[in-house]
Order: sequence, then C-alpha cells, then structure tokens
Amino acid sequence: MQTIQILALGKCKESYLREACREYEKRLSRFCQLQIVELEPVSLPQDPSDREIAQALEKEGAELLKRARGFCVAMCIEGKQLDSPALAAKIADAACGVDNGAVTFFIGSSYGLASAVKQRAQLRLSMSAMTFPHQLARVMLLEQIYRSYQILNGTKYHK
Repeated sequence: MQTIQILALGKCKESYLREACREYEKRLSRFCQLQIVELEPVSLPQDPSDREIAQALEKEGAELLKRARGFCVAMCIEGKQLDSPALAAKIADAACGVDNGAVTFFIGSSYGLASAVKQRAQLRLSMSAMTFPHQLARVMLLEQIYRSYQILNGTKYHK
C-alpha cells in the first residue's frame, strides 16, 4: 500500500477543519497509508525582519527535509497548477518509485517554504493563484489526494 505523507508546519486548530481532515483520513485508509505530521513553526516576533524570516524558514526546512520520503511535492503559490487527473497520474507514477512509492507533501508556515525544500521537491504544486489559510489548504489537499485515488480506481466520484 502506498504511503502518503503530509508534513505540515502548524496545527489544524479549528474543530470543523479537523473534522474534515478526519473524514478524508478515514476515506483514504482504503487506498493508502496516510501520515500527517504537524511540526511546530519557528516562533517569530510580531514584525519580523527579512533575516529573521529567512532563518526561520531555514530551520523549518531542515526539519521537513529530515522526514522527506519518496516523491516530494512542495505546496507553494509559485508552483504549477494541475488538474485532478494530472495529480492522480503523478501519484500513480510515484507508486512505482523509490521508498515503495511514498509521496511526501510539504505545507509550509505562513511565510512559505525554505528554498532547500522547494529544491528537494520533484514537483512544486499550487492549488490556485489565490491565497488560502494553511489549515484549509490541508483539507483541500486531502480531498484532492482522495479524488486522485478515486480517479485511479475509476469511480464516479470525479465527474
């Protein structure tokens, strides 16, 4: 069974979003071994300098990279936008790859991801040109992963 790992900086705090995540975790359990790892973002002052932000991103990036496995996807606004069938194809292609087909998705902190994390990723993926709260982006990502498996299994979920 393929392993899908989501490495996220920050916790999903809102109960309705945690509930949505749990629903997709339950649905995905039929298709993959899902691991969601929440890492603590580096604490920054109210109005951090560019240098402080860069140092925080570097420290956060090192923690993300320690846990990276298989085909890595950096979720970032400057990434490529894919439709659902194309994401499904990436997940299917990764299933034949290293680490028994593991896929790691990186979700950064409010300041994004370190350049080292983006460089490690084989795919930089953007959900939209719009900006979403990280917690909502996690739910959206889980839904798209679930949709990918539905596409790969030929169900009617994706129309």
